[in-house]
Amino acid sequence: MERSNIWAPWRIPYIRGLDKGDGCFLCRDFAHPESDDENLLLWRTERSLVVLNRYPYNNGHLLVSPARHIADLDDAREEEMTELMKLVRESQRALSMTINPHGYNVGLNFGRCAGAGLPGHMHIHVVPRWDGDTNFMNVCSDTDVVSQSLVDLLAELKTVSAEHGLPNL
Repeated sequence: MERSNIWAPWRIPYIRGLDKGDGCFLCRDFAHPESDDENLLLWRTERSLVVLNRYPYNNGHLLVSPARHIADLDDAREEEMTELMKLVRESQRALSMTINPHGYNVGLNFGRCAGAGLPGHMHIHVVPRWDGDTNFMNVCSDTDVVSQSLVDLLAELKTVSAEHGLPNL
């Protein structure tokens, strides 16, 4: 099987900005419920939050995170792990009802060398996928085509969540 690369040059401004001492955006988002819409926060519980990724790989790219600033699975409590996985499930449900993707990538990156843009605060990526969702734009012009604004998608996800009682933990 031939190996290919996935290039994500749009992430470099974010990655370079991490060393500027702005702190952890997930901790900051959790501490300011009054700014949930501005921070693109979809759901929050006592232990967790679900937020739209500001630097998405695809439309609907969500981050599911514990509220506690923990770096690794070893640091997570059982109830946090259970809730995180339930929120991943509920995220997929909400996205399926809202934007109808053909599949998902779900994963974690631990450490900067493994691709973690925020290595100190564990989070799970939920990335909707569609058949043929890669195209020439990102190869030829360093441009990703994301079909919907984050603000519009957040509003739709919140509406669907309210209509269907999500997250159902």
